[in-house]
Amino acid sequence: MSQRVDPGFVALSESAYLGALICHEAGLVQTPLEERRFEGGEFKLRPLQSVRGRTAFVLQTLAGSEDAPVGERLVRLLFLLNGLRDAGAARRVAVIPYLAYARKERRTQLRDPIHTRYVAQLLEASGADHIISLDVHNPAALDNAFRIPVDHLTALPMFADHFANRASGGALAVASPDIGGIKRAQIFRELLAARLRRPVELIFIEKRRASAVVSSEGVVGDPTERHVIIIDDLCATGGTLLNAATLCRRAGARAVDVCVTHAPLPAGLRTLIASDAISEIVVTDSAASIGQPAAEQKLVTLSIAPLFGQALRRILDGKPLAPLLTHWPVLTDE
Repeated sequence: MSQRVDPGFVALSESAYLGALICHEAGLVQTPLEERRFEGGEFKLRPLQSVRGRTAFVLQTLAGSEDAPVGERLVRLLFLLNGLRDAGAARRVAVIPYLAYARKERRTQLRDPIHTRYVAQLLEASGADHIISLDVHNPAALDNAFRIPVDHLTALPMFADHFANRASGGALAVASPDIGGIKRAQIFRELLAARLRRPVELIFIEKRRASAVVSSEGVVGDPTERHVIIIDDLCATGGTLLNAATLCRRAGARAVDVCVTHAPLPAGLRTLIASDAISEIVVTDSAASIGQPAAEQKLVTLSIAPLFGQALRRILDGKPLAPLLTHWPVLTDE
């Protein structure tokens, strides 16, 4: 009988806080890592325990900061994956809660790059056998870019639970800030309606552009006297979300909340917090190492650590991840 080989879990220093939370939730023991930096920006990464024959989970969120830009974070992840392969790790699973470069997944102009495909090629060449990420901008494009298994987790069930627990008896609506996010808004609307056991309206913001200038915009649907929840995958500068909230309030919404999975730039959150049109902003800690604005009554942060911890545990136990896409937490053995 073969002896069981315990998995390894490695988090790079710029993602250490989030990594410690996920590792604890998964019931794993973190593999210590030597990290040395040299003059000129070079570095060395080395696991301090044997990984030979083991599954190695590697945690790195790709939300850049002043001391660790996106490009450096990506290169460090690639080097560590290569190093784990050379050290004999049987399987390398890249756990990337926020996957940078995922917004440029198709050509919209002549000679446009397709960054999603380029990142996929780099990760595969560096020895990644499996990718786990959260609410990527376009899951279908990511599936098409990779030739290795990709699991997409989502924060939508967590968000649905949050708003269902706080909802009053008034009318509700879920809004997409643009046409591209309608599918995400529809899924969230269905999850929220199922929890509340009552209808939830779906609306979206329509924009018309000419020569990269917005020529007209409006709300499609009826937000009048409704509590509107604007859902999106990303808050960068906050401009799109702020615009959507303002339009909903002008169209008669009695309150507007904003709900986003990734907030890699604190400035974007500050823009939303400063707006009188928005009552509450709900985000996750997928970019936890970046830091967020100081505690604000408007800002609610939900941790993704339990979600990722349960996902890693299910992968190791050979259980499907599908239940995590609709329910949270999953308490059964399905």
